[in-house]
Amino acid sequence: MNIQQNQVIESVANALQYISYYHSSDFIQAMTNAYEKETHKTAKNAIAQILINSKMAAIGQRPLCQDTGIVNVFVEVGMGVTWDAEMSLEEMINEGVKQAFTNADNPLRASIVADPLFSRTNTKDNTPAVIHMKIVKGNKLDFIVAAKGCGSENKAKFTVLQPDDNVADWIMKMIPTMGAGWCPPGVIGIGVGGTAEKAMLMAKESLMQPIDIQDIVQKSNPSNIEKLRLELMEKINNLGIGAQGLGGLTTVLDVKIKDYPAHAASQAVAMIPNCAATRHLHFSIDGSGVAKLPEVDINMYPELEIDYSQYRQIDLNSLTKSAMNDWKVGDTLLLTGTIITGRDAAHSRLKKMLDNGEGLPKGVDFNNKFIYYVGPVDAVGDEVIGPAGPTTATRMDKFTDMMLENTGILGMIGKAERGEATVQSIKKHKASYLIAVGGAAYLISKSIKKAKKIAFEEMGMEAIYEFEVKNMPVTVAVDSQGENIHQILIGSISPY
Repeated sequence: MNIQQNQVIESVANALQYISYYHSSDFIQAMTNAYEKETHKTAKNAIAQILINSKMAAIGQRPLCQDTGIVNVFVEVGMGVTWDAEMSLEEMINEGVKQAFTNADNPLRASIVADPLFSRTNTKDNTPAVIHMKIVKGNKLDFIVAAKGCGSENKAKFTVLQPDDNVADWIMKMIPTMGAGWCPPGVIGIGVGGTAEKAMLMAKESLMQPIDIQDIVQKSNPSNIEKLRLELMEKINNLGIGAQGLGGLTTVLDVKIKDYPAHAASQAVAMIPNCAATRHLHFSIDGSGVAKLPEVDINMYPELEIDYSQYRQIDLNSLTKSAMNDWKVGDTLLLTGTIITGRDAAHSRLKKMLDNGEGLPKGVDFNNKFIYYVGPVDAVGDEVIGPAGPTTATRMDKFTDMMLENTGILGMIGKAERGEATVQSIKKHKASYLIAVGGAAYLISKSIKKAKKIAFEEMGMEAIYEFEVKNMPVTVAVDSQGENIHQILIGSISPY
């Protein structure tokens, strides 16, 4: 059969929409198992939020995470395929990406910037995708379409070991250095052998496989690679990093390993994590029509509710620095009041304005407020805002002194750890750093009751918003005395 151009475009677009709001059943089962066995209260709460968020996203058909990712496509092209198309296969795939990310019913956040060395201009439709093609026997197309969030992608690691070096030792050395910015619990993908680029590609490909470590545990005669997977799974989880870096029993849900023959003098090793918003889908196109995607059983989700009785109500509009002195790391809070947002590019632009003596943009008042590190998805229908989960706060460390000294902010809200210099700055200014759960973006968005852009509107997701929130769930990660929850839980393993 001929493969028609529209079949590829529509299939790719449909797949990207699908994975934006549906977790795979193997992930939900693994997370449910992690929730049921978790004994650490704060980590259990984080896992609950991820599962509740997943069910809400599935029902509402809105993104699981505000970072809807850089699109990765693996496609095997049968040698017998014939075409009814004017576009190249790469052009078809990118047209599918464009249609998915600009879908009026469920617009996805455009995060891709062109001219990455200089202007870093947003392409507005999340193109181009990163595409890997392979020619194989057969007369069909086999696709894996994935959306990879940058919080996990930024934690990719690579090295070339000596042939007799221990791969497991290197991996265990690297895991703590990733901190919590990759939003665990998730999956670790490892590629060993080949060349540098082959090892990285295998690590990424391994993340596209189902979570099946529970089946390996039951095998009476596992292979050497399966034994290594089990060893690493146990060792990583025994580190106690846990959900969102908050401690607990589960840091990884599975460890995947792919290998390839290598030069006798080399052992290339790559490691890439996949976050709690793991998104990938496999499908085929044989010319008979647009790919049919799996049906989702909403009953696969556990019945969970957040226990708000353990949270402390905080009125942001009357909050003072002295009141924050009572907060301790690990405290769970429900925030109500006004917060201001800002991400990387907004901070950079604010710095230029302050350095030039221009002051803050008109209408932007940070005084006695928290800044939330977020780039939300655009709203649809009657939504106030789209999914609006936290971005990795570590990237804003270099701006923290500037913000605390020049804007009057009380503190910051994000995800993952802060560097030691930033923690000391927070302590000096008697501020606080709070974390929201990465992977709970749709759930968090429901606590945002009003939203308006107040500066840098032309910067898309980097614009500054003013949010009115009610009962936004957060955890104290760095208190005004400089106690740091991530340093306590991860820093004792490997300081960062």
